[in-house]
Parts: sequence; C-alpha cells; structure tokens
Amino acid sequence: MEQKEKKRKHLSPLSPEARQTAEQRRTNAVMGALKAIHSATSPDSMDPGDLDRQRKGQELLGRLVAPMLGMSWEPFDLRGMPAAWVRPERGHDRRHVILYCHGGGYTSGNLGYARILAAKLAGVTGYEVLAFEYRLAPEHTYPAPLEDAMKAWDYLMHLGYGARDVVVAGDSAGGNLALVLAMLLRDAGRLLPRRLVLLSPWTDMTASGKSYQEHRDDDPMLTMDYIQAVRGVYAPGQDLSAPLLSPLFGDLRRLPPVLIQAGTNEILLSDSVRLRDRLVQAGTPCRLEVWPDMWHVFQMFPMKKASQAMNHIGQFLLELD
Repeated sequence: MEQKEKKRKHLSPLSPEARQTAEQRRTNAVMGALKAIHSATSPDSMDPGDLDRQRKGQELLGRLVAPMLGMSWEPFDLRGMPAAWVRPERGHDRRHVILYCHGGGYTSGNLGYARILAAKLAGVTGYEVLAFEYRLAPEHTYPAPLEDAMKAWDYLMHLGYGARDVVVAGDSAGGNLALVLAMLLRDAGRLLPRRLVLLSPWTDMTASGKSYQEHRDDDPMLTMDYIQAVRGVYAPGQDLSAPLLSPLFGDLRRLPPVLIQAGTNEILLSDSVRLRDRLVQAGTPCRLEVWPDMWHVFQMFPMKKASQAMNHIGQFLLELD
C-alpha cells in the first residue's frame, strides 16, 4: 500500500504552487540569459566588440528558446537583406501574412532573435510570418532601417499580397519601425496594412514621458543609460522629436487599427499610454493593454501571462476574419 501511495503521489499533477514555482524558475533562467546579452548590462557600451557579443548572444538565445515545434524556419536572401519565413507546418491561413520587425534598440537584434516572437505570432494566428534583418547602428544609422522595412513591404506586394492581407508587428525599436512604416506608406499615398501590433513600442526618443523616471528601478530589461546610448548612435545629430524618429509626435490620422501591449513595470510605459491617447485623438482605432507586474517585451518569456498576451493578439487579428 505504501508503494502504491508513493506512486500515486509521484504521478499526480503538479499543484498550482508547484506549477507557479516551475514557471518562475523558467522565467528567471530566460531573463538571466537575456540580461546577460542585453546591452542593459553595459548600457554605455557601443564598442564594436561588445555589440558583436550581444548580437551573437541574441542569435543563440533565439535558436535555443524559440517555440518552433510545429513550425518551419526558412531563411533566404531578400535582395541582399537576410530574411526568413516562419510557417506553421499544419494547415494554416495563407490569405494573410505578418511582417515582423524585431527589437534591439536599432543596434542589435537579428533573425535568430526574431525567431522567438515570430514563431509565437505564427502560432497564435496561423499566419505565415516574414522576419527581416534590417541594418543596424552604429554601422548603419537612420534612416537605413526604414529603407529596409520598406524593402520587405515591397517584397510582400511583389509576391501578390494586398496591403489589407498584411499585418505589421514589432516590439520595442521594432514597434517604432512598424509604426513609422505605416506612416510612410500613408504619406506616400499607398494602401495601408490591415492592422498594427506594437509590443512595448519605443515611440518617444526624447524620453519625455513620466515612466522614464517613475519606473527606472522597476524595469529589469532597460535603463535610461541604454536609451541614451542607442539613440545616440542611431540618430546622431538628428532632432529626436522628428516624427520618423519619435512617431508619438507625428500625424497619427488615417492609420489602421492598432493593438498596443505594455507592462506596468517598464520605463517605456509612457510611450504606449501617450501613443494610445494620441491615436484616439486622431480618430485611429486603438486598444491598449497594460499588463500588471510585467516588464519590457514580456511576451518573449515562457510564462502564463506571455501566453495570454499572445492569445489576445491572435484574437485581435482574427476579429475581422
């Protein structure tokens, strides 16, 4: 009897407390890896050697933790720019596609790093996702990433997708890039993407929002020193309030519906809250989700709230289907 009882205990499902502890352990492990490679660990360093280590670390992290089960990863050369398709291997929606802009402060990030959120976006929508590796500072300064994003958009149009078939998504600096791309398309009189999904978007390079000070000790991922360092090499000598650098201060009329997600504990929270307010004032449909106790681009982590947030993105994109 004693042995049977032990076996039953061994096979019994984990208690909620045990599951929470296991999830916290996984989250801490990934956060440790991210912080180890993230420039917040040496916020002032734009040294080429340090940047090279950060980028290689991000590539490795993406390969290790991206949820690729049931997904195919198909890298290719997009007219001289590295790019990759993430495709669900089972039946999926071929009518729509997501153009995903990775984060990294415009100084780091690459295809490997993009695998994590690109795969998650594909998983919750059933859409194919195109990720691309835009040029980075300090080797390539503003407006090089904007040109590369437009190249990726034009590639999708060349493939035969209509603008309304495409969702543009991005996190952090990639959220900045996704929003600026939509503004450039509108100003050029071109058709606009179906929707925008912005995760912890960096929309104010002047750092004028209250959260930059109020949450400086709460955000485990970003620091003000890091913000100052990356904007200094991405846009040297530029007016940081210019709309193509800080889209928060641009014309936000006539844009597609926007979903913004942010965490209460991040220094970029003001960038999301103020963007929502300005979009609403401009008459652009917008939904803001602020997740309690979460940090910058928390959706990347293997935990329950990240999964819930990704499911909300799937619901938002499928509402019009």
